[in-house]
Amino acid sequence: MKLIRFGAINEEKPGVLLTNGTKIDVSAFGQDYDEAFFGSNAIHKLQSWLENNQDSCPIVGDDVRLGPPLSRPSKIVCVGLNYAKHAAESGMDIPEEPVLFFKASSAIVGPNDPIVIPKGSEKTDWEVELALVIGQKASYVSEKDALNHVAGYVLHNDVSERAFQLERSGQWVKGKSCDTFAPIGPFIATPDEIGDPNNLNLWLKLNGEEMQNSNTSDFIFNIQHVVSYISQFMTLLPGDIISTGTPFGVGLGLKPPRYLKNGDVVELGIEGLGVSKQTCIAYK
Repeated sequence: MKLIRFGAINEEKPGVLLTNGTKIDVSAFGQDYDEAFFGSNAIHKLQSWLENNQDSCPIVGDDVRLGPPLSRPSKIVCVGLNYAKHAAESGMDIPEEPVLFFKASSAIVGPNDPIVIPKGSEKTDWEVELALVIGQKASYVSEKDALNHVAGYVLHNDVSERAFQLERSGQWVKGKSCDTFAPIGPFIATPDEIGDPNNLNLWLKLNGEEMQNSNTSDFIFNIQHVVSYISQFMTLLPGDIISTGTPFGVGLGLKPPRYLKNGDVVELGIEGLGVSKQTCIAYK
């Protein structure tokens, strides 16, 4: 199943993207896609509900904005330097353990909403990433059991301001958490839609020029390892997002480096998870 949310900012309603491409409003089911939804096995309840109610669900027009496909989670945990070539282009050693940082959940926007280049920014960068959504609460889970705690997968652009991240002291979070720096969607795909998350093609284009093109088979630490590892340090709650890192091809790694500017258009996609597109606008 593919979960969407649609409507005006902060007024989004839950929906489902059907296999034929039709989008339907499932507000009558009575639950938004939040911690309570993911934590109560409501995905399966929704599937059963649709068997009897799908034909009566309103159609969502193609002109309606798609919002983030889940309500704001308790946290976004990101894995840095999880592709060997990206570590190399960043001038950093391949990590012996996953590098973790947080991204503020207030950065989340819809898949096609604008990226706002922050006030004073000169080094805003792009990063296509596979993200996952936690279903069952996870604490000290084994790698063997890790995928049982995943509700689904989603496309994420881990937008990053490199000067804030690397030149302003402290943790990376400052360069990762600006408003609009987490476009996610267009939909959350349940695991049965995806197959092997450790073997998915992902790509990103800037103004039509391909910048990133890789496969999650190049992970240093795969999905099972990442979920298990993070759960050793914190409890992962239903609806939490884990973003699994970006492949080579970011602006920081180019010679000379290249960064986003007003009017740039970023388009990205992952096999089985659709495509998103963001236009960059300067902060006013």
